[in-house]
Amino acid sequence: MIIDAEGHILGRLATWAAKQALLGENVIIINADKAIISGRKDMVFEEYSERLKIKNIGNYRKGPFHQRRPDKFVRRSIRGMLPLNKSRGREAFKRVMVYINVPKRELQQNHNVDVDNMEIQKLDHLKKSVDRYVTVADVCRFIGSKC
Repeated sequence: MIIDAEGHILGRLATWAAKQALLGENVIIINADKAIISGRKDMVFEEYSERLKIKNIGNYRKGPFHQRRPDKFVRRSIRGMLPLNKSRGREAFKRVMVYINVPKRELQQNHNVDVDNMEIQKLDHLKKSVDRYVTVADVCRFIGSKC
């Protein structure tokens, strides 16, 4: 199943994708950088800059590791919706792939999926109109991404 994340609220998209992965579906999310986070821009940026200040005092190599690329950022939010302590959660997380744009050649090679002939799901039933939002790409750029 291929999901277009453009215009979707990140939390709603993450819960839906996690549930589908737990049910055994292979979930491929495209346009991850165009997903949105609801809230005022300054409040969202402040929240994520506060998260960056959390570090392991004893050994910095043991985490927590903060994702800055939009595809890894979205995949990390989906990971938070899965029970990773159980084997079914770990297996479900392996079935989730996230891409920044629509990499037709990579999808054909790695997943044997022809994007032109396959239906890309828009998930309009998950969309909710919000007045104030920030895209995932903007948040990632703010916290230090080069993408």
